[in-house]
This record gives sequence, C-alpha cells and structure tokens, in this order.
Amino acid sequence: MVINNGGNLSKDYFLAYISLIKNAKQCSVDKAKEILFKRLFNENNKTLGPISFNNFISAYTELKSMKN
Repeated sequence: MVINNGGNLSKDYFLAYISLIKNAKQCSVDKAKEILFKRLFNENNKTLGPISFNNFISAYTELKSMKN
C-alpha cells in the first residue's frame, strides 16, 4: 500500500492493513501487528506521527479483542 506522508493514517486504514497481512500470511493478529510496525513505522513509533501511531494501536486493540 502506498501512503502519503502528508496526512494522518486512519484507524480504518490500519484495520484493513492488519487484516490484509493476517489473511495473506495466515498469521496471528500479533504477528501481523509486528510485520506492519516494521514495514510502516520502521520500528519507531514516531515515524508517522502520534495520531497515526495511536490509530494503529487502536486498530490493533480492536482486532485483538474480536473473537474468531
């Protein structure tokens, strides 16, 4: 996915992206979060700013709490 560094990424963006990784790699939500954190944030929560990072954590928390 291509991102524009000029804006904040939404919770919906992260919900979709984590789900995509989870389904494509047939992995857990935790593993998908780890992959996405490395890929987009370069393992630094300040890379895309605090709003995008908070939306990322919020999306992860929501997916983690869902029952499969």
